[in-house]
Parts: sequence; structure tokens; C-alpha cells
Amino acid sequence: MDTLTPSQRRALRAKAHHLDPVVTIGQHGLTPAVLHEIDVALTAHELIKIRVQNDDRHERTALLTRICAETGSAPVQQLGKLLIVWRRAPEPPPTATTERPRTAAPRRTAKRVAVATAPRPRDAARGAADASAAARRRLVPTTGHGALPPAKRASVPHGKSASSSTGASGARRRRKAR
Repeated sequence: MDTLTPSQRRALRAKAHHLDPVVTIGQHGLTPAVLHEIDVALTAHELIKIRVQNDDRHERTALLTRICAETGSAPVQQLGKLLIVWRRAPEPPPTATTERPRTAAPRRTAKRVAVATAPRPRDAARGAADASAAARRRLVPTTGHGALPPAKRASVPHGKSASSSTGASGARRRRKAR
């Protein structure tokens, strides 16, 4: 049985605050089946609440000491008809691994592909060299979040998406102009 320091007990009481009772000791008292269920719950959860359906405070205290002695646990708190009990979880047995250790999967990155577009009238006026440079600048991502080309993405204010860059105020101005 582990003994708890006051600071450990305080931390365990804080963790147990949100727990519900997992075992109830009824009118038949602490039977072997109830002890087995407490042992299983302690193995699974380490920290459990037990509800005792008995009105005698001294009997509840005796039940708490008996539970702790038979399960190898430590009492955390007795709060009315609730008993809070803690037992360190057993260490998992070491497993012999015959497999190779897994390596991290390579990260997938969004690939950008140049989109061939017809030269705009102003690109034709600039010449063929400028048109191909303009086509290279218009990159469209194949996957990921970057739906806008880099030049457009830089012009969008921080924290706003491209669709909301004009905002509702632009729509209101257009309505008022009509």
C-alpha cells in the first residue's frame, strides 16, 4: 500500500472531483465480487470513487480501511458516502518487437503548376517575353489551402480571405448607387 503525501492527496482529490462513482457497495456489504470489481476498476483507472449505501460513518471508515488493505491501494478522501481510492497502475510488460521501427512518412507538400493561359491584350502589347513571364507568375496550387496565386495572396489584407476582401460594404455601396 502506498502512502500519500498531503500534496499528492490534494492533487488526487482535484482529479477525482469530476469522476463519477464506478462501484457501489450495497446492503450485502463488501463481498468478494465487489472487491474484484474494485480491483478491476483500480487497474483500469488508478483513481476511483466508491459509493457506500450505509448510514453509519464508522462502518464506512472501516470499509475504506478494509478496501485499501485488500486491494493494496491508498485512501485519498472520504466524503460523506463517497470513498476515493488510488492505486498506482501496474507497469505494462515489455514486449519483444521483431518488427523494424517505423519511420515517419514523408510529408506531402502542395505542388504548384504553371497554368498556360492565353495572353491578355495588354500582354500581347508588351511582347512575347513579357507574356510568358506573366504566365509563369500565375501559379495555381494543385492541393492545399493556397487557392490564390502568390501575387494575389500578398494583396489580401492579413486575416481576411480573398472572397471577403471587398466585404459587405462594397455591396452596400453598389446598392446605394442604384
